[in-house]
Amino acid sequence: MPAPVEDGKRTVPRSQKGVRTRARLLEAAKEVFEEDGFLEARISDIAERAGLSHGSFYHYFDSKEEVFREVAESVEEQLSAPLEGVILDGASHAPPQERIRKALRLHLESYRREARIMGVIEQMARYDKQVNAARMERQHKYSLQVASSIRDLQQHGLADPGLDPKIAAAVLGAMSSRFPEMWLVQGAVSCSFDKAVDQLARMFVNALGLAEDPAGDRPGSAPAESPPPHARPRMDRAKAPP
Repeated sequence: MPAPVEDGKRTVPRSQKGVRTRARLLEAAKEVFEEDGFLEARISDIAERAGLSHGSFYHYFDSKEEVFREVAESVEEQLSAPLEGVILDGASHAPPQERIRKALRLHLESYRREARIMGVIEQMARYDKQVNAARMERQHKYSLQVASSIRDLQQHGLADPGLDPKIAAAVLGAMSSRFPEMWLVQGAVSCSFDKAVDQLARMFVNALGLAEDPAGDRPGSAPAESPPPHARPRMDRAKAPP
């Protein structure tokens, strides 16, 4: 097996076989962490689940901590995908309310699928400084992007002008991360999936001061003419000013 090469923080295999083997180890590690938690998980169990020898593990990872951090990063990037792909989609002409609802549904669907490993990640983030630092860095990045989108909505007269975009972005981010943990991991909330999506979306819309439904969709209201694309707010990736 050829020696791996360094790429930033990660060790990247040179061959396709090495790439596939490393992916098997990551998937096996995720399953073992879900079943046993971090403390009880053993490297030998991860290697066995991947169909490899114990020594093969160390060809790709230095420790159990390293493979866990990469598993955590991969899962949390997946959970954050609706922000990039839906809410911050600069090519979308959908109303903000529609994008918020769609993104939250996708986010909660992903969280529900990954609830077991998220429970372990949430626990480890309280003790592992690197896991916590990576989460904080990712949250800071997305918070700046959301703050820029809120500022853009305010400029178009759609969001509450009294909101501080940075604070509002931080609050909404906390809602979208803490609520699924309480509901799907801790079991502190009991409700149907559709109810959870509906209530969280309503809170986002209300917090931003947006209309509950896009214009023309409310009972008793006359249909409103859709604004041309150039007049619609861009909830894109523009950087927020410092």
